[in-house]
Amino acid sequence: MTITETSFHNAEARMQTLREAGYAVTARYDRRSSRIVVSLNTGVQIAFPPHLAQGLGDASADELANIEISPTGLGLHWPRLDADVYVPALLQGVFGTKNWMARQLGAAGGQARSASKANASRENGRKGGRPRKTVNG
Repeated sequence: MTITETSFHNAEARMQTLREAGYAVTARYDRRSSRIVVSLNTGVQIAFPPHLAQGLGDASADELANIEISPTGLGLHWPRLDADVYVPALLQGVFGTKNWMARQLGAAGGQARSASKANASRENGRKGGRPRKTVNG
C-alpha cells in the first residue's frame, strides 16, 4: 500500500483533532489505591481500576507499573502484558474492544439482583424450573 502525501496530511490532521480533547503526559500505577492514574495535558487526571481495562485484569502490580505512553500521547501500552488502552476511548468510558465490553456488561447483568429477576425466577420454579440436562451416549 502506497501512502500519498495527501493521506499522510489527512492522518496528521485527524491525530491533531484527537489530541485537542486531551492526551496523556504521565501514566502510573498507584499501588496504594490499586488504580491506573493518567494525567492529561489539560490538567485532567483519570484513575481507574485495572480490572476495567481489557488485558489488565489479571496482571500483577509489577506488570501494571510498567506503562509506556505513545509519542502522540493517545495510547498507553503495557509491554509485559502486550495490552493497550486508547486514551480518546478511555475518555469516553471504553476500556476494550466492542466484544470484550459486551461480555463485561453481560456478566454484570447476569449478576444483577432485582425484584423482577427474582419474580421471574420464582415463576420459572413454579413451572418446574430448568429442564434437566440429558446425557446422550
